[in-house]
Amino acid sequence: MAILSVNVNKIATLRNSRGGDVPNLLKVAIDLEAFGAQGITIHPRPDERHIKYQDARDLKKVVQTELNIEGNPIESFIKLVDEVQPAQVTLVPDGPDALTSNAGWDTVKHKDFLTKIVKHFKDQGIRTSIFVDPSIEMIEGAALTGVDRIELYTEDFASHYDTDRNHAIAPYITAAKKATELGIGINAGHDLSLENIQFFNEHVPELLEVSIGHALISESLYLGLENVVNMYKSKLV
Repeated sequence: MAILSVNVNKIATLRNSRGGDVPNLLKVAIDLEAFGAQGITIHPRPDERHIKYQDARDLKKVVQTELNIEGNPIESFIKLVDEVQPAQVTLVPDGPDALTSNAGWDTVKHKDFLTKIVKHFKDQGIRTSIFVDPSIEMIEGAALTGVDRIELYTEDFASHYDTDRNHAIAPYITAAKKATELGIGINAGHDLSLENIQFFNEHVPELLEVSIGHALISESLYLGLENVVNMYKSKLV
């Protein structure tokens, strides 16, 4: 059974839009865990336009499940992760001006850099994951860095789900099998939703974790956080 980690970036975006502390990010994270979330994910960016670096420090004190911090391992990000010591760090190659993550790492081109970063975090006992496209070459490259897990970038699957879901899922099945063969754990995230998550979970072997934010928070506007968290979990069995 894959676990559900809820990305709370959108809660921080809403809070920041008015200043102050409404909605309260820590209270939402605590409530999400009470509702059944099995992890909390944040993706701080250098401009702190949603998650602030202080949020990571504060969340570490209250999250009882697993805290996953995603981001591009620039110097300030590395220092933050070193300080906070989350359960998992996910390395994402997004630029400072990226609206959202839009590609996985080229693990061949950046092998030496990623190997260094992975070792840095693993030496501290932090589980490491690399955000990758569902490419055999990129997964083989990830394995050479010594990483614990990969996170499959699922935007392509989500965007083609309605037109040909079987075709859309095929590269993810192949990628997951290769990762398992190489001894790497499998996470997934980006544009997964209540509409497509069950199909993805049923077809991708050895899926350990999904990180879902934008869709989950949007769906919760209509259905409520507690309902939506448990609706996701029922599809991940």
